[in-house]
Amino acid sequence: MIARAGTGPLRRLVVLRHAKSAWPEGVADHRRPLAPRGRRDAPAAGRALAEADLLPGLALCSTAVRARQTWELASAEWGTPPPVRFEPRLYGADVPELLAVVHETAAQVETLLLIGHNPGLEELVVELAGDGMEDTLDRLRVKFPTSAVAVLAWRGPTWNTLAPGAALLTSFTVPRGRKR
Repeated sequence: MIARAGTGPLRRLVVLRHAKSAWPEGVADHRRPLAPRGRRDAPAAGRALAEADLLPGLALCSTAVRARQTWELASAEWGTPPPVRFEPRLYGADVPELLAVVHETAAQVETLLLIGHNPGLEELVVELAGDGMEDTLDRLRVKFPTSAVAVLAWRGPTWNTLAPGAALLTSFTVPRGRKR
């Protein structure tokens, strides 16, 4: 049962922190690409979402290069990727800004994927989770590393009714790709 659940369809917010990025000298933060480890881990995140039957109806992705590359590599693991919206407000966003973007999601979307950055994503998940299954919330609070995937579930008629403490953190994983 979902803690503090409302009425309406079961909705899932899948939060994916971008994969590990590189730090090339002279490159602005927004333009930093994925590091080799990030290029291995992003497809692993995509496979993990597919295996868990967590493919979204819509993806909202930061415009930062590392987030866009994470999306491209993760979604390439799926047969037909869902629509994606590259959202400039997700770059460097805090919890109120992230929640405002999520609240704009159309009611027909039942699973939403949010790809962005820390510390905002971790703080959003902690804020929204009224509870967590097993030790998911405790592990997430220790560290929300690159490529981490947090899944929040809740019931509500529309996305704009998602409120702090209303969701259940159903899973928290950190998919890693194999070194070659």
